[in-house]
Amino acid sequence: MTGFDTDLLEELIERKLACLRQLEEIGEAQLQLVRHGGMTELLDVLAVKQRLLRDLQAIERSLDPFRNQDPDERRWPSPAARQRCAQRIDQCEVLLSHIVAREKESERELIRRRDQAAAQLDGTHRAQQARQAYAAQSPGRSSLDITWEG
Repeated sequence: MTGFDTDLLEELIERKLACLRQLEEIGEAQLQLVRHGGMTELLDVLAVKQRLLRDLQAIERSLDPFRNQDPDERRWPSPAARQRCAQRIDQCEVLLSHIVAREKESERELIRRRDQAAAQLDGTHRAQQARQAYAAQSPGRSSLDITWEG
């Protein structure tokens, strides 16, 4: 790379950081919706999240040319610019670990809710089977005979 291509690197890292901040916010919204059963709203949140993930992938592809560079060989406009970029990269790593942890928490919560719903459905199914079995054993007793003989 020639000139101050580090300006581009710094810009890409800033964009990545902004995208990760949005992903962190949307991840929190996702977790709250999962916890409270807001499945309709969750679909909207997941659509926004998908767009942000596509944006992040595009940023990562733009960062590819910098990955094979020796960081000490890069020409920075100033030591402060280099330090600022390094701090942003560290912030990205912290955010990414928070996002992954929250994603795992959301997944665990979804599995718990799924299992809970399956247990409720199973209970309902068993109750229905019991009613049907009882009705089959007593076909004439399903209604009360109140006729008077006198």
